[in-house]
Amino acid sequence: MPKEVVVIALIALAGILVGGVYSTYKTAKVAAVVLGLLALVAAGGAVAWYVSG
Repeated sequence: MPKEVVVIALIALAGILVGGVYSTYKTAKVAAVVLGLLALVAAGGAVAWYVSG
């Protein structure tokens, strides 16, 4: 699988998770924090995968 496809998929996953943070923050703060951490991991993974080259 090309490197760019994986990077785009991880960025898309991070975006979906950030949307989950936005929608759950007012009702379930703990879940929002967990989703935020997962979004950071996905975005960091995308950057690491892209740089690893």
